[in-house]
Amino acid sequence: MKISIKRDENFVEYEVEFIDATLLEVLSYIKSKLDNTLVFSSGCRSSVCGSCSMRVNEREVLACSYKVQDGDRVEPLKNVPLIRDLVVDMDKAYSFNAKAKAWLSTDVKEIELNHEDEKINEIQSDCILCGSCYSACPVYAVNGEFLGPFALTRVWKYVSDKRESEVQTKVNDIQVNGIWDCTLCNECTLVCPQNISSKADIEKLRMKSAQYGFMDPNLASFGGGFGFDGSPSF
Repeated sequence: MKISIKRDENFVEYEVEFIDATLLEVLSYIKSKLDNTLVFSSGCRSSVCGSCSMRVNEREVLACSYKVQDGDRVEPLKNVPLIRDLVVDMDKAYSFNAKAKAWLSTDVKEIELNHEDEKINEIQSDCILCGSCYSACPVYAVNGEFLGPFALTRVWKYVSDKRESEVQTKVNDIQVNGIWDCTLCNECTLVCPQNISSKADIEKLRMKSAQYGFMDPNLASFGGGFGFDGSPSF
């Protein structure tokens, strides 16, 4: 079979003999047998570390779980700086976790969680920070300061935790370049290898924000012509 790998600005074609192989297996073969200059990232080989995230045929995948097909076109993640070949720099995307204060506050409430409490945000804990959601996000593509899918998913994880004592502070911090900037296109959900819906988490964060008096600034900008500010609409 033949696969093409984007290197710099061009695709380089490689021919390999594999059946039912993962992309990571094929990449490892190419590096060891055909072209030792090829660069890619890998780690656990079990779909839990997220380090081998890349794009195949314009879709985000984990190389360790994707099964290669003849004619596949492999390239690095989008919307993040390229280091070399299939390796990208995720530092800025990771920094949004800190910017959004996506952690449980130190001054937690002394509340014992039951099984139902734990279920509320159980799936959000499965995020492996692979960056697929940032690569697929059309908002992050045009606004590099958008907090982005996995950071906002993590905020929901802690905002929904009954032990969190600073919910309002966390809600305050996601109003700008955050939940209202999302278009709810659902692309992040479609490419998430852990089946996490950041779209659903952002919708829940919008509802939580409304409880603290926030609203979509895009609606407020319509103003008098539509009567949203209380002025006559005639």
